Amino acid sequence: MSRLLVVHHTVSPSLHEMVESVRAGTAADGIEGIEVVTAAALVATPTQALDADGYVLVAPANLGSMAGALKHFFDTIYYPCLDETRGRPFGCAIHGNNDVDGALADLDKIVTGLGWTKAADHVRVIDTPDQEARDACWNLGATVAALLMD
Repeated sequence: MSRLLVVHHTVSPSLHEMVESVRAGTAADGIEGIEVVTAAALVATPTQALDADGYVLVAPANLGSMAGALKHFFDTIYYPCLDETRGRPFGCAIHGNNDVDGALADLDKIVTGLGWTKAADHVRVIDTPDQEARDACWNLGATVAALLMD
C-alpha cells in the first residue's frame, strides 16, 4: 500500500477547508490502495516523510514568504530525506490574503533541492476559498493519490 503524507499548517478556517478538500480528493472513485497520513507541519517527522511515497503540502503565505511552520518541516526533514526521497511526487496548495508568489518561490527552491517531482500545478488561493479553489484542492489530492496507486 502506498502512503501519501499531507503536511499542513492550518491556522485559519480557509486552510482547514483546503486540507479537507485535498483529503476528500484522495478518496475519489477509483483511487485504491492509498493510505493518507495527515500531519501538522510543526510536528511532522523525518520518519513520516521517509515512509511516504508522495506529498501534498497545504500552508499559508505569510508576509510574502513561505509560512515558518512549513519551513520548519523542510528544515527538519531536508537532510534525512535528501537522497532517499528523490523523484517522489508532490503537490501544494498555498493560501494568501493577497499574494502567494513569494511562498511558492521559496517552496520551489526547496523541493528542487530535494529532487521531488511536481505532480500538478500549484493551487493558489487568494482570500476565502471559493468552489473553484476547493475543487482545485480536491483535484490536487486526487491527482497525487492516483499517481501513487500500485
